[in-house]
Amino acid sequence: MLLKTPLMEKLEFLRLKGMLAGLEQQLGEPDLYTELGFEERLGMLVDKESEQRHTKQLGRRLKNASLVRDACMANLDYKLKRTLDKGLIRELGKCTWVNKHQNIIFIGKTGIGKSFIASALCHQACIEGYNSYFIRVHRLFEKLAQARADGSYLKIMTYLNKQHILILDDFGIATLDGTARRDFLEIMEDRYKERSTIITSQYPIKTWHQKIGDPTLADAILDRLVHNAHRFDFEGDSARKEKNNLTDKEK
Repeated sequence: MLLKTPLMEKLEFLRLKGMLAGLEQQLGEPDLYTELGFEERLGMLVDKESEQRHTKQLGRRLKNASLVRDACMANLDYKLKRTLDKGLIRELGKCTWVNKHQNIIFIGKTGIGKSFIASALCHQACIEGYNSYFIRVHRLFEKLAQARADGSYLKIMTYLNKQHILILDDFGIATLDGTARRDFLEIMEDRYKERSTIITSQYPIKTWHQKIGDPTLADAILDRLVHNAHRFDFEGDSARKEKNNLTDKEK
């Protein structure tokens, strides 16, 4: 075990843990670094610090995002029968849609994998340095209602607006009430041409006016959401059912 030197103590005090780990590695295996010059060895320490900070920041972004477990681009299953355009999904994986502040809408039956695909795209966006946040629609409006009562409403709305990508999962399960409609419009107004939003729903867009519950507000919301969105209408049975090799049997 290496004894701590004054330099190590200073690196620890400055919270340069990556550089400290790199220095300990170099001191522990000196023969591997004897032929390297000062600048090269210093560069390796800086790279180590940069790598550790990137890893830490990525972990923080993924934790805050609350994405579907195990969702990532590598785990997408293109063999499932759900009309998933592999080329388009891979193109979206480059995250240019986030830079362009575009939206994505996934529509299909429950269990077909909408939330997983949305989370996989956001997982990739987190790797690229973007913030994202996944929340079910009914939970969002419950949270905002509670925030009005405890005085944290503006704080939550500001947090939502700061997210490069906001995933609103399972839209349309219930018709929105008046307060939720106004909150929804404010969220979309704040994000329009500034941030990206992903919506997943079991219901086709033509029914969303009814789900929102007010024609005027619905027009305003959908105008900011739909016209700047990549749209996926999935067909097929539940992906969970296919993966478990289940069949329906007549009795």
